[in-house]
Amino acid sequence: MELIVALTAEHALIDATAGALRTWAQRHGRGEAPATDGHAFLRFFRRWANDFHHAREEQVLFEALVNEAGLPRVRGPIAVIVGDHASLAKGLAELERLLVAGGQEAALLEVCLRYTRQLGHHIDAENSVLFPEGEARLARHGVRELEGRAPTPEELDAKAEGEALVARYPSGDDLEIIRGDGCVLCPAFGATCEGLEREWWTESEWEELSDRMTSD
Repeated sequence: MELIVALTAEHALIDATAGALRTWAQRHGRGEAPATDGHAFLRFFRRWANDFHHAREEQVLFEALVNEAGLPRVRGPIAVIVGDHASLAKGLAELERLLVAGGQEAALLEVCLRYTRQLGHHIDAENSVLFPEGEARLARHGVRELEGRAPTPEELDAKAEGEALVARYPSGDDLEIIRGDGCVLCPAFGATCEGLEREWWTESEWEELSDRMTSD
């Protein structure tokens, strides 16, 4: 599905820009990077990641998963991802507050680390669970393509800013986060979501699993 291919590709830039944000925050704390670049990061994450990328997920892909594939909106993977979007937006609001106030470099670094770690888990959950499983379920209901809108000039400008920031601030490793595929590495697993199988699997899928286990 072209929309999911596009969303996955957008994740690569968003993830890279998150790494660049960590590098900028560390350098800014040492007085080696300007606050103006912090505002550039804000524009990227708000205009490109939120207004364009997240909006197409929620308004196009998730709506199709609910209305065409019959998946639940208020619990499970979709509810987790939508909740992440809201939480990430609050993180950007906190980042903006600290940037405007100035002189709070330690708090700024903490906010950037918290934001990028949540974003990393969020991207992994979408890439490894929601996107492939959602595409498969849409295909079962005859939906093989979805139409997403084109970016606005402002959103394209924000994307270009993100690409420039990635070149300016090479990402370093964040040793405090363990990332990977699947539900078990998602922070929501066992807390607000019971995982793909319990939230999305149909009775026939459970029966197929039981049959395979019996035959083995």
